[in-house]
Amino acid sequence: MKRGLPFLLTCATLILVAIAWIQSGALKRRAISSAATPEEAVQSLMADIQARDWDRAYARLDRSNDLEKADFIRDIAGSDGSLRTNGTLQSFAVWPLHADENQAVERLRMQWSTAIGSLDDVRDLPVRRDGAMWRVVWPKPEFPVVPPQVIAVNYLRWDITGNDRSQSWGAQAVDSPRVRIISMNAIDHFDRTIVMGEIENEDTVPAYVNVNATLLGANGSTIDEEGSFELISHTLLPKQVSPYRIDFPGVRIGSVKSVRMDARALLVPASADPVITVADQVVNKDKIGRNVLAGNLVNESGETVNIAQVLASFYDDMGKVIWVSSGYVDQALLPQIATPFAVDIPNDVVSRMKNYHVVVNHYIRASI
Repeated sequence: MKRGLPFLLTCATLILVAIAWIQSGALKRRAISSAATPEEAVQSLMADIQARDWDRAYARLDRSNDLEKADFIRDIAGSDGSLRTNGTLQSFAVWPLHADENQAVERLRMQWSTAIGSLDDVRDLPVRRDGAMWRVVWPKPEFPVVPPQVIAVNYLRWDITGNDRSQSWGAQAVDSPRVRIISMNAIDHFDRTIVMGEIENEDTVPAYVNVNATLLGANGSTIDEEGSFELISHTLLPKQVSPYRIDFPGVRIGSVKSVRMDARALLVPASADPVITVADQVVNKDKIGRNVLAGNLVNESGETVNIAQVLASFYDDMGKVIWVSSGYVDQALLPQIATPFAVDIPNDVVSRMKNYHVVVNHYIRASI
C-alpha cells in the first residue's frame, strides 16, 4: 500500500501533464511537423504562430523570397498599436486551391481575437516542395514608408472650460447639444429585430451622442431595451450625421407593436483632425465569396491613427436606410498612406441597395 500510493500519484501526474500538453496544441504541432503535404505545411506553420513560437515558425518557411524574420513577425503580429498588436490567433482553416508535384497554393483563413471582437484575415499562400517536405513561401510584405514632410495643421477645434472635475462623467451644468434622429427603420433579420437609421448633430458645438431603442408589445409593455453601443459614430461635430444600428437578439419583429427612440447628447471637446478620407470604394465579393464594400482609408493628418472603425450605411431607391455595417481595420493608419478596408453586406441588401455612405471612427493612443 505504501508503494502503491506514490505510484498512483505519479501516474495521475503524468496523465494530467499529457492532457495539458495535448490541449496546448503541442501534440498537434508534433504530429504535423513532418509537413508531408502542402496543407500540413500551412497547418504546422499556423500552429506555431498560434503558440507565438516565432523561431520555430520562421524556420519552417521557404527562403526563396529572402524574407527577414522581423518583417515576417511584423506582418503577422502587427505594429504601431494596431488591433493586431495585442490580438491572438484564435483559430484557422486551410484548404487547397491548386497543387502539382512540386508547387501548390493553399487558402488560409485566420480568425483573430482582439479587444473589439474577432477579425478575419484571408490569404493565399504558395507552398513549395523541399525534398520530402513542403515549405510555405510567405509573401514578402511591402510595408509603407512615410516620407519626411511638413503637414499644415489648420483644423477646427472645440475646447471646454470651467469643467467641474469632481463630478462624474456626463454631469454638466450646461444645456445638451441639439441632436435629432432623422430616420429610423425596424427590420426582421434572421433571429433578431434590428433598428437602424441616422442621427444628426444640429448644434454649433460638438456632441457625444448615443441612441437607445425600446421595443413595446401590443399591450404597451416593454419587450427589450438596447443601445447603439459601437454601431454609431459617438462624437459628432456640428452638422455631422452618423448611422446607428441597434440589435435585439431573440426578438422577432412580429411581436413588436411600436418602437420608442431616445437620443442623448453631451457637450464634449473635439477637433476635426485627423481627417480620414475614403477612396476607391467598390462593392464586390471577397476571396471566400462574401459580399463586401471595399476601399481605402487615407489618413490626411501627420499623426498615426492606431485603430480605425468603418461604419457604412446602405440606402434603397427611396433613400431609406436598409442596413448598417461595421468593420475594424487591423492595421494602423500611417500619415498619407492608403490602407484597405472591407465591410460585409448581406445578400438581400446587395440586391436592394442603390447608394451607400461611409464614416470613420478613430482611436489614437495617448503619448506616454
